[in-house]
Amino acid sequence: MAVNSEPSSVSLPVSGIVIAVVSSFINGSTFVLQKKGILRSRDRGGSYLTDVVWWAGTLSMIVGQIGNFLAYNVAPAVIVTPLGALGVLFGAVLASWILKEHLNILGKLGCVLCCCGSVVLIIHAPKAETVTSRLELEERLLDPVFVVYALLVVLLLVILIVWIAPAHGTSNIMVYVAICSLLGSFTVPSSKGLGLVAPNVFGEGPSSSRALALFLGLLGTLAVSILIQFLFINKALECFSSNMFEAIYYVTFTSTVILASALLFKEWTALTLTDSLAMLCGLTTVCVGVVLLRISQEALITWKKKTD
Repeated sequence: MAVNSEPSSVSLPVSGIVIAVVSSFINGSTFVLQKKGILRSRDRGGSYLTDVVWWAGTLSMIVGQIGNFLAYNVAPAVIVTPLGALGVLFGAVLASWILKEHLNILGKLGCVLCCCGSVVLIIHAPKAETVTSRLELEERLLDPVFVVYALLVVLLLVILIVWIAPAHGTSNIMVYVAICSLLGSFTVPSSKGLGLVAPNVFGEGPSSSRALALFLGLLGTLAVSILIQFLFINKALECFSSNMFEAIYYVTFTSTVILASALLFKEWTALTLTDSLAMLCGLTTVCVGVVLLRISQEALITWKKKTD
């Protein structure tokens, strides 16, 4: 039995990496196709909901999210998440070809810095303690620190969605990015949690009502988070460049996922001084990249106003 179990333990991370890489390329095409559909429908004077290219992008998003869900459940998040940088770079190349969105030198440098900084940030992030059972997951979800964090995130989301987004969403890309990224605090933990709880609900033997309630709660949280993200991603694509939004969104989404995982799994207890300094350098690199992208965006807006 010991001999047979070793190959399976090796094959699981490999399959997770393969799924994550494929999902990254699919996700990289999502924003580009949706943006193309929005532009096509705008030229026709109709709704993008009737555009086939927009629906192709939406289908890519669904397939990509399913791939992410599978990858997070067969490989560690610390391996899966950095591979999302491939999608950002692929999306930038695709946007320059399909949408003719050409970043200037500052934009390209900012995109590369965002990806590199995010990868460094995740590589040196503290590794999650293994949670192998529903009872362990329930204990972590009820931890006071994580509960307070979750409540603060919900409060921030309400403020952003109800008050800030209607007033400043179309003029500041960070508003929509912040909404979509904060929702990442719920989507990734919910995906991991569903993978742990599902065997108790659908496996052999009677399932407890507590396990079913937790499964439905996680499923509902995941569904609501994805739907709200979907709504505001399309709002952002109506107003801003797809490759710029994707680069900044990847950075902030990754950061919120790291923070939520650190609180949920109490990862800060394993954080070393070396990793702390490396994460600080990665965060600084990311911030510089975001600033360069913002400068690039402002320069593009100014250039368009002058040409008009």
